[in-house]
Parts: sequence; structure tokens; C-alpha cells
Amino acid sequence: MGTTRLVSRRRQDSGSKWVRVAMAVLATIGVIDTGSITLKRWGLLGDLNCPIGADGCDKVLNSPWGSLGDGIPLSLVGVLAYGAVLLMALLPLLPGLQESKADLSRRTWWGLFAVSLGMTVFSGVLVGLMVIKIQAFCFFCVLSAALSLALFILSLVGGGWDDPAQLIFRGVLLALAVLLGGLVWASVLDPNRPEAVAGGPGTPPLVTSASNPAKLALADHLTGSGAVMYSAYWCPHCHEQKELFGKEAAKALKVVECAPDGQNNQVDLCRSKGLEGFPSWEINGSIDSGVKPLDKLADLSGYKGPRDF
Repeated sequence: MGTTRLVSRRRQDSGSKWVRVAMAVLATIGVIDTGSITLKRWGLLGDLNCPIGADGCDKVLNSPWGSLGDGIPLSLVGVLAYGAVLLMALLPLLPGLQESKADLSRRTWWGLFAVSLGMTVFSGVLVGLMVIKIQAFCFFCVLSAALSLALFILSLVGGGWDDPAQLIFRGVLLALAVLLGGLVWASVLDPNRPEAVAGGPGTPPLVTSASNPAKLALADHLTGSGAVMYSAYWCPHCHEQKELFGKEAAKALKVVECAPDGQNNQVDLCRSKGLEGFPSWEINGSIDSGVKPLDKLADLSGYKGPRDF
């Protein structure tokens, strides 16, 4: 006897059709969700109205895990994944494919299962980072995770799988591979990992001065109020500004890398701001260039805490 092959069949055309249509609708929402984030990161779209706190979305999306480097936002991967789901969901429903419809349906159901499972597991890693490491809430990120899970459930419901054991076996292997890859990726980008050191291409020098409670409070206030420091890894004045805060407070700042060859850069966003030099501070919608004394930053941002900087 030949080896058992995992086969997806359509029990009823109407049943499979409505599941495909539902997946296409959810995938379209996902494309809009991740596409909006991508356009914002590229500076092609204005500020997004993020429910339950816009600063949380900015903090998550501008974190080290929000980019693949070289100005490529992680959300672009989501656009491609949702686009693939949309294509596979609709392809067998198109006219003119009757002769190969059964085989195409089987292959696309397996593709929908694999892609949605990978998206669900990786979204779980991202939500874990959001809660544990970044400690902020991003509505658009949670929405994407919920869409991924819903797509995965629909792929199980609509596939009409003949061999559940093979489906589970392959699903477990794929989930473990995505989970392992996601955890390795997250650890490599973690700026607080013990082995993370300055050096290498596109990395700024380490901040060595110590922070006091007032500096930490000012940094938290600046980040919480949406203030952004635009920086370049090679800029000595940017390093000088960070040294004024100290290493602990500097980590709490929202810093955007503007050098084209800098790690996790957002060069298109920086260009859209019309910056005249580095560092540049964006506070309450106004941009001002140059190193700023901490008292000056406190005045500009409306900081009311202790000032023994």
C-alpha cells in the first residue's frame, strides 16, 4: 500500500464556499490593518487613531521588534501573509478553473492551514513581547493576532480533512518550527539581553553615565507624552544627549534611528519630518534640533516631576 497522503476535500460546495468567503473577508481586514501600519512606518500615512492609547501603539511599533532592519517594518510581513491567504481563499472560486478545481481546492486548503497556523503562532510570540518586554498595548497588533487565530480556526472547519492524525502531526511540526524561529528572532533583537554590546555596523555607542530617579521620571514622561528623539548612530551629539539622561533613562526614551545604514532605521519617516540635524526632538507636534539640557526638555514637554537632574 502507498503512504497515506493528507487530503482536504470539500464535503459540500456551499459549506466550503462560505468558509472561503469568510476567510477572504478577514484577510482583507488584515491587509488593511497591517498595510496601514506599514504606510505609517514609511511616513506615507498620518498618525493612526489607536484605541486605548495611541502612545502604546507607537511604543510597540517603534520597538526593536517592530522592524526587520533596513527600514522594513515587520508589518510588511503581515501584509504579505494576509495577501497570500486572500489569494488562496478566492482562487478556487474564480470561474474558468472547473477542470482543476478539486486539486486546486485541496492544495489551497493546505496552504491556508499552514499560513494561518504560522501567523497564529508568530502572533502569539509578538503578543508575548508586547506584554512582557515592551509593556504597552497596541490595538492593531492584538487585532492582527485575533484575525490570525480566526483564520486558523476557519481553515480547520472548512478544509474537510480526511486524515486528522496527519493534519495534527504536520501542524505540530510547523508550529514548533515557527515558535522556535520566533523566539530566536525575538532574543536576537532584545536590547537588554546580557550579550548585547555596542559595536558592529549601524549600532550607536553604549551610554555609560548613570541615571537618577529624576532623569528616569523625565524620560518616562517624554515617552508617555509622545516625544520622539530622532538620532543617527554615528552622531556624537546624539550620544551626548543620551549621556545627559544616563543609560537607564536613555533606554526609556523613544529614539528613532535615521541613518540609512543604522540598525532598525526608519529613514523614510525621518525624511518626511524634514529634519535639519541630529539629534532632533519632536515634542507636542513641534520639531527642534540640537542637544537640549534636561531642564529645557522638561519645560517643552510640561514635565511636573522632580528636577534634580
